[in-house]
Amino acid sequence: QGQLVESGGGLVQSGGSLRLSCTISGFTLDGYAIAWFRQAPGKERTEVSCSVNNDGSTYYADSVKGRFPISRDTAKNTVYLNMTNLKPEDTAVYYCAASKRGICSRFGMDYWGKGTQVTVSN
Repeated sequence: QGQLVESGGGLVQSGGSLRLSCTISGFTLDGYAIAWFRQAPGKERTEVSCSVNNDGSTYYADSVKGRFPISRDTAKNTVYLNMTNLKPEDTAVYYCAASKRGICSRFGMDYWGKGTQVTVSN
């Protein structure tokens, strides 16, 4: 059974940076799509970014393009979301998820982490 644990969230001022980590156990990254989602209070969970596989293919939501590069470290079995130039509207709980079929969609994920809170103040 796969497990994903997010870390790195916190409180940061507008314009600041945070690096989120998604540490995976129970399976290796090979062949899995790993995605980051976020959910603000009263809103739907939406996809932020996805690392499709180990060849570097990625997807980004328009709202974070150029600010939130995603990367994976196969040696550490960890995926990172390097968040820069953070804005108050980025405030949300951030979740990582994994798809064994390589699907970058909320409905295609097989494993989910429990989330980490990111709060961006003005």
